[in-house]
Amino acid sequence: MTATRIISALAVGAALLWGTAAQALTQEEIGNLQGPQRQKILEDGARKEGKVTIYSGMIVDQALRPITEAFMKKYPYIKAEYWRADSNKIVQKILAEARAKAITSDVAESTSLSEPLIKAKVVLPFNSPELDAYPVEYRDPRRLWGATRFSYFGVAYNTNAIKAADAPKTYEDLLDPKWKGKLAWREGSDSGNLLFITNIIMHMGDQKADAYFQKLAQQKIVNFTGSARTLVNNVMSGEYPMALNIFLHHPVISAQKGAPVAALPLQPVPSLNGTVLFVKGAPNPHAAMLLIDFILSKEGQSTLEAANYLPAHPDASTSPVLASIIPKKAGLKENFITPQTLFDLNDKAETALKKYFKN
Repeated sequence: MTATRIISALAVGAALLWGTAAQALTQEEIGNLQGPQRQKILEDGARKEGKVTIYSGMIVDQALRPITEAFMKKYPYIKAEYWRADSNKIVQKILAEARAKAITSDVAESTSLSEPLIKAKVVLPFNSPELDAYPVEYRDPRRLWGATRFSYFGVAYNTNAIKAADAPKTYEDLLDPKWKGKLAWREGSDSGNLLFITNIIMHMGDQKADAYFQKLAQQKIVNFTGSARTLVNNVMSGEYPMALNIFLHHPVISAQKGAPVAALPLQPVPSLNGTVLFVKGAPNPHAAMLLIDFILSKEGQSTLEAANYLPAHPDASTSPVLASIIPKKAGLKENFITPQTLFDLNDKAETALKKYFKN
């Protein structure tokens, strides 16, 4: 590198570290800030912005309100606002705002929304010192998302209708004729029947998975169009004896409260991670980066743990009640499906779904 280029590079680095009164930093520069002055630059900018908006799939009373309130307690000069919806609706809303050039959100967070937003080029890469604590496999090499929480999926069954000894123990057990007409799964969501199909394809390979789906289709699985939580509630009420590919923590928490439901992980247990993203065109980029840092920090992750979510931070604890569904703690084989893998296999899963389960 020539002396001129070295001096130029140092000048750019100094601008990113210290900022200048003459020229404001771009959103890209704010997202890529590093060094000892990063926190001060973000806080000074956030004081001027005064607010931040997050679109998230977290349940409002359980987690979204607590984490934004904890953030505002740490940064009382920032008003944190939120809009809660499922991943598909968040993607649609951000894309609509981008087309209209009227971005409202600063941060997006949920499961299975990162790749659609990345492909649409409506998010930007960012650096957060909090990511240094995370294992490499839980970081995006493109720096376009950070892992916020985990979800593990499996079977929920009504304990009044099915005895534990009779419940299926493997995916092959689901083919038993006694389960015909007694199974339900969610459709219209990447974490419902499409995730079940993706997990089987990854576990068995295309040929064996195809043969498996031919047999599973004979069970006449009910395609349920409501939310994941509602499907588990319907299992508890007895409407469906068993549900496939539900969030395992839902029946565990309900069973603790006395509901007639049990969670059953089948190996390999499919898992997805929630992601947090920096929205391109964010009106409050300094505050956005502070919020991203907070969500990824041990402090923010502990707020999720207190809400019975499963934090992604390796140093954050999880509720002992939920240990039975966490593969690493329960000694179960896990299939961690990255956001990119889930997205890449979506067409194959959709094809299998239409071929075998839409007739």
